[in-house]
Amino acid sequence: MSSVTEFYRSQIGNEAVINYAYTDFPWRLLAKDVYYFFAYCWALPWVLFPLNKFGSGELDELYPSFMNIFCLTVHFFLLIFQLAFLITLPFVLVFPAWMGVGGIVAFNLINRLVCMLLNGKDIIFHSDEKYAQERPEHEHEQWVFLNGVSVGRHWMKMNLNRLALTFGRPVLGIHNRTSGVIFDVIECLIQRNFSYATTDVRVCYRHLKDILYDPKKSKVVFIMHSQGAIEGGMVLDWLLQEMPQDLLAKLEVYTFGAAANHFNNPHRHVISQDLTRSRPHEALQALVSEACYETPVTTPLEVKKDPMMTASVVRRSSSLTSYHTASAAKDRAIGHIEHYTHNTDFVAIWGILHFATNKMASLQLPRFLGRLFNRSNGHGGHLLVQHYLDGMFPLKRDPKTGEFIGADEKNDFMEEVIKFGVEGTAMDNAREAFEISYGGTGGFGTGEISTPIEVYDQFLHRKHKKDVKVKELSRLWMYRNGMSPPETSHVLAADMIGIPRNSTL
Repeated sequence: MSSVTEFYRSQIGNEAVINYAYTDFPWRLLAKDVYYFFAYCWALPWVLFPLNKFGSGELDELYPSFMNIFCLTVHFFLLIFQLAFLITLPFVLVFPAWMGVGGIVAFNLINRLVCMLLNGKDIIFHSDEKYAQERPEHEHEQWVFLNGVSVGRHWMKMNLNRLALTFGRPVLGIHNRTSGVIFDVIECLIQRNFSYATTDVRVCYRHLKDILYDPKKSKVVFIMHSQGAIEGGMVLDWLLQEMPQDLLAKLEVYTFGAAANHFNNPHRHVISQDLTRSRPHEALQALVSEACYETPVTTPLEVKKDPMMTASVVRRSSSLTSYHTASAAKDRAIGHIEHYTHNTDFVAIWGILHFATNKMASLQLPRFLGRLFNRSNGHGGHLLVQHYLDGMFPLKRDPKTGEFIGADEKNDFMEEVIKFGVEGTAMDNAREAFEISYGGTGGFGTGEISTPIEVYDQFLHRKHKKDVKVKELSRLWMYRNGMSPPETSHVLAADMIGIPRNSTL
């Protein structure tokens, strides 16, 4: 059976979408999560399957190398050790208090010492230079990765090296340390439902904020996997609360197998939100600008009368004379968000696929912004390298040396024709229009279409004459092997502001 990739357009995020992760009671959210954990447990065996495909060689998590076998052995011990502890925990009440407390303390001490064998002491990692070196054309970029469950220092390095090799850039890693599979899942529940920020969340926030404030960096690519998407979503919430949105516009976000229950990315202006929902063709062409000095304000009513005009919004910063311009369709705080999943990956089913694809019959639906690529037909697997990257961004070998030389241009996943995910009629006005999704890569897909008008003509007037492939909608694919998507938005002079505004849109 041939593979199918379901495509879910990004939610618009209007007033009808309520993120109950922030408005509902945490204990009620926890009860829902526990219920759906067992409802979706049929997919648990797929987390590690397929077992024997090693498209990245020693970079794959289950490749039979000494270090991988060591990591798996330690994890197996932790699994049995933690299960035994949880099963015997209720019987602690039978013993004297001092014995129960002593047993719990002893267990935690042993568990922590064993986990140190996996984690080491460092929390900041870097990809090795042999996989990708800094290029002059990428000096303005910073790539950041936040890992998922059960990843120690060895798998963290393998993840970073695989990403560096695929996209031709050095990658900075912020280590979400493992406490063993069972305790990592418990930590996910606490983070997701109680918004509890562990040490790695706080470290990630601090580093990402410093990078965004760095005037030398005009693009920040933030990649997350599994539990890392829960933590990264919390980091983005904090950044959205307090950072200038000119800086957030530098940020691009990509997730694999996300376990999160929400991702926020609000429109910068209500005008953009209204046009995106009601008149997407006009939203592609209408420009929304901001000035760095005080200027008369064009009212929303005037813009609605004439969507082709520029909406000027007052911004006080200094006496600089400079404008920031973006299409209303892409006028969001964060430059771009994309998600990649397998429809048999338990973590994705329990996370993003549960929250981003539900019908909007109820207002009590979390907001999960960003376009979603969901690959079907049993590609399975939750591991970042062995399943997601090997399946969606496979590597190519040098025919002479046999060494990996980067992403393979012959990519079955990218050649798959997309199928629109079934969302129900209640979703019709809650998702961005397809022409906006198509234009949202920044380079208008493969280059066959170059203007918003052509997008509109191609897919509204002749939409049945052309199949759309994943590669035409995936912005991340355009970064392979050191490449970059064409940037069409206005960029500020570096000596004026220090950052390009909307350069990632």
